[in-house]
Amino acid sequence: MRSVGVSLVICAAIFWGVSGGIADILMNKGWDPIVISLYRGAVGFVCFFVWFLLRFKQNWTSSTRLYIWSLLAGVGVAGNFTFYFLTIQASSVAVAATLMYTAPVFVLIISFLLKIERSTWFKWGCISGVLMGIIMLTGAYNADSISVGFLGVASGLAAGLSYALFIFGFKNASSIGKPQTTLTIAFFAFCLVLLLIADIDEAASVAKSNDLGWFLLLGILGAGISFIFYVIGIQWTAPTTASMVAMVEPVTASLFGFLLIGDHLIIIQLLGMVLILFTVIVLSVKKTPHPQ
Repeated sequence: MRSVGVSLVICAAIFWGVSGGIADILMNKGWDPIVISLYRGAVGFVCFFVWFLLRFKQNWTSSTRLYIWSLLAGVGVAGNFTFYFLTIQASSVAVAATLMYTAPVFVLIISFLLKIERSTWFKWGCISGVLMGIIMLTGAYNADSISVGFLGVASGLAAGLSYALFIFGFKNASSIGKPQTTLTIAFFAFCLVLLLIADIDEAASVAKSNDLGWFLLLGILGAGISFIFYVIGIQWTAPTTASMVAMVEPVTASLFGFLLIGDHLIIIQLLGMVLILFTVIVLSVKKTPHPQ
């Protein structure tokens, strides 16, 4: 079942990467990133709520722990999106992506502190490989072309920490209740958080715009389908593994930009993509040792 879990997490990450390309299209059309994120989560919430209602009696639960972990997961997703966009404003997309994908480091450290996983050289090597690949892919290695201050670094690391929060939130909530319940509660919290910071007038204007189809597609792929795969897959996947396997997202986003938007990839970016994919494949096929 571990391989199935890893495969579902990879599928979720691919959809996240595609949704990143769709969001880029919408931002180029002038839409506010927070409004785009709000619609992504809101459409996802509608999908999860309908799924929840289809088997209401089986999905309903009074578990306090499930509500707490699901709410934390929703806050983590909202924080991840918000801090990610703040980092872009304060620095650049390259720095934002690199700092956000420090999430595996946070996940690994927390897993060790909580004694969920054992520290091994293999895991640290996988994390180092993935982070090196992200740096090569995003171009954050070129210090001459990047200017980032304390705010950019702080918000970027906060995006990574938020990423780690929603990984642990979904992991723990999924072990208690059904995916429908977990996702409905998490994305209800997500929508509440983003409604507080989004431009409501601009959000309302989306319904009358010609770009409504893009917003719906973004929500269905970037939240509806992807998070269903993710929450089911993470039940059979360790938190550290899930955080590293999800690194195929920036690879997918880069390929989407290259194939459909017209972005150009240089050799070092291609090498970074290969390094990420190779690490993910090695991590996916390595069998977990049996306990002594």
